[in-house]
Amino acid sequence: MKVDRQSNIQYLGRKKLVPQKSDSALVNGALAGDADSFTQLCRRYYPAMVAIAHSIIGDRHLAEDAAQQAFADAVRKLPQLRKKEKFAAWLTVICRNAAFDLARKTDVARASNDLSSVAAEPHTDDMVQAIKDAVTGLSVSEREIIFLRFYDGMSYGEISAVLGISNQAINGRLRRAKKKIAMLLTRNGFEEVSL
Repeated sequence: MKVDRQSNIQYLGRKKLVPQKSDSALVNGALAGDADSFTQLCRRYYPAMVAIAHSIIGDRHLAEDAAQQAFADAVRKLPQLRKKEKFAAWLTVICRNAAFDLARKTDVARASNDLSSVAAEPHTDDMVQAIKDAVTGLSVSEREIIFLRFYDGMSYGEISAVLGISNQAINGRLRRAKKKIAMLLTRNGFEEVSL
């Protein structure tokens, strides 16, 4: 099942199913005591929050812990959310903070040790390590974009909702991040790298 987050409609293959409730409606429901509303928000944004945390921590299991902590913090702070339609961007800030806190507490280096999508491709171990190193060398915002787009497979619209930035900004960050990765790979002896 696929969800188009911009139109809030669920799809099963090409068949349209049921319209999804907007983030604002779910936040209002959660504030009114409907636990299912917050559960739906969790299901909607959990993979993205894991990707955000993973881009900071570099460890998939710790990223899941940080994402869970972010949702726990969010449910407590939900009454403080002023713009309910900006829930995803607000949650992203909470998740980043949870990931940075967890990284400090566990003294985790910000290395990307679990790039499953890269490891699944038929590359040499040197290439996989070089890509991991290149991604680790990116800024936090560039790593987030790379993880959301390529690790989590999110569309520009979904990334826009989560980060609260325009498609143009997403495209620019992706372009710069891929250019840096290609440059680092070329510098490390890999020829004709195009991402």
